[in-house]
Amino acid sequence: MPPKTKEKGVKAGSQKKKKNAGAGVEAESMHRLAVLEKELLQDHLALRRDEARRAKASENQLKQRLQGLEAELEGARSEGKAIYAEMSRQCRALQEEMETRSRRLEEEVRGLREQLEMCQKEAEAARREAEEVLGERDQTLAQLRAHVADMEAKYEEILHLGICRAAWMGSWPN
Repeated sequence: MPPKTKEKGVKAGSQKKKKNAGAGVEAESMHRLAVLEKELLQDHLALRRDEARRAKASENQLKQRLQGLEAELEGARSEGKAIYAEMSRQCRALQEEMETRSRRLEEEVRGLREQLEMCQKEAEAARREAEEVLGERDQTLAQLRAHVADMEAKYEEILHLGICRAAWMGSWPN
């Protein structure tokens, strides 16, 4: 049997080596774990960067789209204002045209009423004159009829006297 001290020494040295080896393995394993965590964090960071880039690109696209839509909206507003202004102008022009036409028609109506009034006065005067002329004609006709009747009576009288005279003269010896 060998001395116990040697055994103890060997054992103690081997235990130290085992302790050192265990500590080295543990340190290496911690190192590997740290490296893996670092790589995981780097991968995670890379993914976040990619997400951030995509989000930024999407944001830029949305901003461009928004600017395009705002420009389109502004164009539509501008076009709407232009259409409104044009329609307002046309409306004012139509109103002015209608007012002008209305004034012209009112003047024409006024002139036609004056003409009608004059024509009515002239017609009334012509009617009165025609009534006077017809009255005078009727009076003249009545006078002429009376004169003709008087002349007929005188002619009959003359004729009757002539017949009587002729008869009397015919009975008169020659």
